[in-house]
Amino acid sequence: MVLYRLMRPFFFLLPPEVAHRLALAGLEAAWRTGLLGAPRGAKPVEVMGLSFPNRVGLAAGMDKDARHVRAWGALGFGFVEVGTVTPRPQPGNPRPRLFRLPVADALINRLGFNNEGAAAAAARLARHRSGGVVGVNIGKNATTPAEGAVEDFRQAMRMVYGVADYIAVNVSSPNTAGLRDLQSASALDTLLATLVTERERLAAEHGKVVPLALKLAPDLGAAELAAAAATVARHPVAAVIATNTTTERSEVAGLPHGQERGGLSGAPLRKQSTHMVEALRQLLPASVAIIGVGGIFSAADAREKIRAGADLVQIYTGLVYRGPGLVRELAAGLAD
Repeated sequence: MVLYRLMRPFFFLLPPEVAHRLALAGLEAAWRTGLLGAPRGAKPVEVMGLSFPNRVGLAAGMDKDARHVRAWGALGFGFVEVGTVTPRPQPGNPRPRLFRLPVADALINRLGFNNEGAAAAAARLARHRSGGVVGVNIGKNATTPAEGAVEDFRQAMRMVYGVADYIAVNVSSPNTAGLRDLQSASALDTLLATLVTERERLAAEHGKVVPLALKLAPDLGAAELAAAAATVARHPVAAVIATNTTTERSEVAGLPHGQERGGLSGAPLRKQSTHMVEALRQLLPASVAIIGVGGIFSAADAREKIRAGADLVQIYTGLVYRGPGLVRELAAGLAD
């Protein structure tokens, strides 16, 4: 943690995507040279029928192409969610597309699912697995029309099924046109029904049933959230991830980059995502787990999500601002 505090000013002088690549290269080097060590004092927990070494996970977006899953595990994460991956490789949106808001401990991104494709991520995971749980977050390609979206998700699920411990269905990124329309009750019902049917076929083929999780946006109104939760309850969905990034800007109005297009993450999202976790816990059956994500920068923030009804938590922006020591701080803080 001290080392990261010393290095952070250097990283923050660089363009965010350059800093991101350098940080991941450093993480991989530290793992390969044995500098990360083995996590200690973890308390395993059973969620979605899976055994998680601890409650703290890496949110999707940090390791889109599943290049560093073993290093993340050595860093102390109980689970890692790679992706979002799409059926076909795509470059994402034009640069610049990632912005820091240090005064607010926040990021805005409009990356647009830049990834090498689901098949490439699956091949990498088949070669390199960690000791923890690995989820794969799937989405649709930007060039796929609305009527082909469900088929994109089905194809992506088919590509990653054999190497995933769970599959997260991302219908909530604000950076792919039309994607959030899939959160409506009718569209979501069709999507989930298709994926559950496909899972039955894949389970027979692979000899295992992979849990499905659904990632929702924090910007849903109360009626929309209730409708989405009711739809989830009609299908064998194991978990809901709450939440993705927000398009709300009131918390960062007037700040440099505060009005950039894309999804806002970090400290300004904390209360909004926690409120949604609390609402979902009231709306969903007890059998559906909740993964709380958004604005977690301390053990107190993580415990807030758990008290609101989350079973697990994930971090992304907090890792950027607080550094790798945050992982074990959270794991220790949630051990009881």
